[in-house]
Amino acid sequence: MNQAEAGAWSAVVLGGGDPGDAFAAAHGVSVKPLIDLAGSAMATYVLRALRESGRVRRVLYVGPTTPEIEALTDGRVTDHGTLLSNLEAGVEALRSTGLPPGERVLVVTADIPMLSAQAVRDVLEAASTDAALIYPVVRREICEAQYPGVKRTYARLRDGTFTGGNLFLLDPALIGQFLPRLRAILAARKAPLRLAGIVGPGVLLGLLTGRLTVEALEKRVSDLLGVRACALVTPHASVGTDVDKEADLDLARRHLVRQS
Repeated sequence: MNQAEAGAWSAVVLGGGDPGDAFAAAHGVSVKPLIDLAGSAMATYVLRALRESGRVRRVLYVGPTTPEIEALTDGRVTDHGTLLSNLEAGVEALRSTGLPPGERVLVVTADIPMLSAQAVRDVLEAASTDAALIYPVVRREICEAQYPGVKRTYARLRDGTFTGGNLFLLDPALIGQFLPRLRAILAARKAPLRLAGIVGPGVLLGLLTGRLTVEALEKRVSDLLGVRACALVTPHASVGTDVDKEADLDLARRHLVRQS
């Protein structure tokens, strides 16, 4: 029996954020996952999907909470202010409480309120590879079919056009190995020459021209991070549809009304 079949996943939900987030402030809250959505904080929909999936036994939440959020979690970690710092703090908190050898951790951002229990189950059950980092991606046509008019950032590859997911799976024992390298890549993302020096000009050109394959990108990311990384194509657009502007919030409200 593998980890997904055993319902043995532990999860870290990233609910922190920039205290100066104008979007959150406009809605009268300190961070985006606390924005009210149909009567509940945005983060609660993510937490319910994890709980209702039947695959997640323990959830640690990083960031400020509400009583409703606390009722759906097993512990809280103080917000450290940045995505990667919160990731590291959440995973380290899980490790300090004891994780079985070889168990991978599910990491989810708290701003994907349309996430469903079925999407969580499908992603976890498809994660049969032994890669240290598994990153779900969604095809553009799937996103636009499930959420007409949705605006996302896409990467055009030879295999198709994809957007990245807002959940991923990782081996917590290796987090100290690849996080410093990931920080360097993110710090250079708005400086093309610096980024080309890190990822390689050939890879960057392949991304810009749409000639790079998923397999080649996996290999390069694995080389950069020093661990085996794998992309997982999922048919669930909710995995890659976060809320970071008013149009996204309106989309989520319409979806949740239809769902109810």
